[in-house]
Amino acid sequence: MLKAITTLLVFQLAGEILAQFAGLPLPGPVLGMALLMLALLGFGRTPDWLNETADVLLRHFSLLFVPASVGLMQYLSRIEAEWLPIVVTLIVSTVISIAASALTFVAVAKLVGAAPRDDERKAAP
Repeated sequence: MLKAITTLLVFQLAGEILAQFAGLPLPGPVLGMALLMLALLGFGRTPDWLNETADVLLRHFSLLFVPASVGLMQYLSRIEAEWLPIVVTLIVSTVISIAASALTFVAVAKLVGAAPRDDERKAAP
């Protein structure tokens, strides 16, 4: 487990360093996750020791939401004052995310030939 957590932290650190030195507008942990994914793709599979640790972390993933919940309680008065913009933003961003996901799915399906193209649909009886 120590080896896996060290690996995860090393990739997070690499992402932080890349974000800082390259001036990229992405968070370091996101870049670190992308680097880890590229490394695992290059390796060809996920090592068992990393897979086991990831399973343990995912089983206790809900604990990571405790600090966020405490933060919500700390700023409850501000949330009460600005609930309408928050709700509107959540709804609009959700709709945009769903639309972007659907468009991406359709584009990838066309690229890999998994879905009929528009011209094939018209030709079908």
